[in-house]
Amino acid sequence: MENNTITIHDIAKTLEIDSSTVSRALNNSDRVSLKTKKKILDKANELGYQRNLLASNLRKNKTNTIGVVVPRISRHFFSSAISGIEKTAFNKGYNVIICQSLEQLEREQNLIDTLAANRVDGVIMSISMETFNYNHLEKLKKNGTPVLIFDRHCNFSVHSTVLLDDFQGAFEATTHLINQGCKNIVHFSGPSNLKVYQNRLQGYKAALEKSNMNFEEKYVLNSHLMNNDGILLAEKVLKFSEKVDGIFSANDVAAISAMQRFKKAGIRIPEDIAMVGFSNEPISSVIEPALSTIDQSGSKMGKIGTELLIEQIKNKSKLAKPEKVIIKPSLLIRESSLRKR
Repeated sequence: MENNTITIHDIAKTLEIDSSTVSRALNNSDRVSLKTKKKILDKANELGYQRNLLASNLRKNKTNTIGVVVPRISRHFFSSAISGIEKTAFNKGYNVIICQSLEQLEREQNLIDTLAANRVDGVIMSISMETFNYNHLEKLKKNGTPVLIFDRHCNFSVHSTVLLDDFQGAFEATTHLINQGCKNIVHFSGPSNLKVYQNRLQGYKAALEKSNMNFEEKYVLNSHLMNNDGILLAEKVLKFSEKVDGIFSANDVAAISAMQRFKKAGIRIPEDIAMVGFSNEPISSVIEPALSTIDQSGSKMGKIGTELLIEQIKNKSKLAKPEKVIIKPSLLIRESSLRKR
């Protein structure tokens, strides 16, 4: 038995008792005396016996496992959301399988297939930038597996969602820049096909409108908002004929790299250009000057999403009634936008 998996039959054979008695003892049944139970448990530990939880769970048609799919684990928002998901799931007796799509639809589809093959009880995910085909999620729906979408909007018909009020966050960020005396405010926007960035753009527009300021199409600069994009966007701003004095970026990553490029060009922040980002990356509070930003409450979003998903796992009938939770954003004002002190 040295290298083989120890079974209840091995324990029974060693102790010369019935395997059904061993099974009852390991399941803490009242039908086995405390003395016999102790003898069986001691022998099980001595032989290195481990319960086959997978087989046991499959017999119950439940694995107590949740699949999590996010675009990138390295992003602070997603790692923060995962922390909220894992902590909440663990406290409720669930394990978590964490996967990243790297913003690729094909990879996301393969991950969903793998999670389905592993019989997860539910899936909580933030879709990739390439996801406009939801056939892989339809498969889960047909299997009766609940799906919860967080952070990014999705047109998949039956699912619950936990989203941030992106419109309100962008509205508050832009209004803050206006209140600081900014007249020509540029918006660094993400891919225009994603609802999250559409909503942030609408919030920016609404803030200008409320303050009777003209919306200029040329002031909306689209990109994937990565490090290098921020540098390129900053260079575009430097080429404008009129003086840009404020920037609202739809994420912190592009805002921070743009700030660094502006500094090289001798632009002072916030005196020459006031800046506000979106997402509250950890580096935002330690760079010089510290970046004003919108906090996305990743951990809270993960917690609420997991609670909602587990509720649906326990009550499958709720699958027909998708729920939507909108989380309010908060503006964190730091030095990068404070022109009026």
